Amino acid sequence: MNPQPNDDKSPTIAVFSTLIERLSAQLIGRSALIERLVISLLCDGHILLEGAPGLAKTRAIKLFADAIDTQFARIQATPDLLPADLTGTTVYRQQDSRFEFMPGPLFNHVILVDEINRAPPKVQSALLEAMAEKQITVAGTTHRLPSPFLVAATQNPIEHEGTFALPEAQLDRFLFFVELGLPDAQEERRILDLLLSEDAAQNLTGQVLVTHDALRQAAVEIQAVHISEAVRDYIVRLVDATRGGGPGGRHAVHIEHPASPRASIGMARAARAKAWLDGRDHVLPTDVSDLCADILTGRIGLNYQARASGISTRSVVLDILNDTTIT
Repeated sequence: MNPQPNDDKSPTIAVFSTLIERLSAQLIGRSALIERLVISLLCDGHILLEGAPGLAKTRAIKLFADAIDTQFARIQATPDLLPADLTGTTVYRQQDSRFEFMPGPLFNHVILVDEINRAPPKVQSALLEAMAEKQITVAGTTHRLPSPFLVAATQNPIEHEGTFALPEAQLDRFLFFVELGLPDAQEERRILDLLLSEDAAQNLTGQVLVTHDALRQAAVEIQAVHISEAVRDYIVRLVDATRGGGPGGRHAVHIEHPASPRASIGMARAARAKAWLDGRDHVLPTDVSDLCADILTGRIGLNYQARASGISTRSVVLDILNDTTIT
């Protein structure tokens, strides 16, 4: 049985708890997604959502951004999208006889990239620089992006025509890879009731809950969360299993591209943030195991034999997780 979280939570944790409660009331059956969105923000990470149309991916990100003191932009990816459509461009001001940089939508705090796999490779390259370096380069000049900076991207697993597979380097920049399934009948009825009541009352609010000061204070408090040697070893053994190490390594026979050290770093940071949200000053192994599948799934690539056999990346990660125990 896990230790009970500390009820004496800091005021900053209370702010984020209120954020999670509000989003949970407006996004039925999406508690895991909400938690991962919040952790991505706290860890200065990015998140990729995969699911069929109509599963509230865009709604979730929009409601999330509305509740934070940030600037929000939505980019609809299409095959004819150009890097300048994201980064901005330099224009000549004839009246002043000078060039002026006009920033694009990437110069916001929360960026929704809808159907990211429809963006062509040059756009993916520009987006990769923004995600990895928190900067963009236009006409040889580097421009820093604002902080916080979070890319929340979506992709549809059903459609393949007119899409471009995301390169491994870019997938590795996402902290979380979240797969969204269809709701059950009870959840769908609650969704229907919620949306009908919103249509009648139009009561969606854009009230800001999380300020920049709260984000800065949260970062300080999360850094104080302790990760024991045993939990650190557990994280490393989970990642090493994707390369064939340890008991879970027997499942690496299906893996062509194992996880990089960035997976270990992301898992430790995310586990710290999860423990902090639960009001604890230390990380539990369950913090790691709860987040593991959504962190590793997007970071490994299966070989041809596994894909041809219908084996999914997530199932391989879950098998690794089941075979890897904390010591």
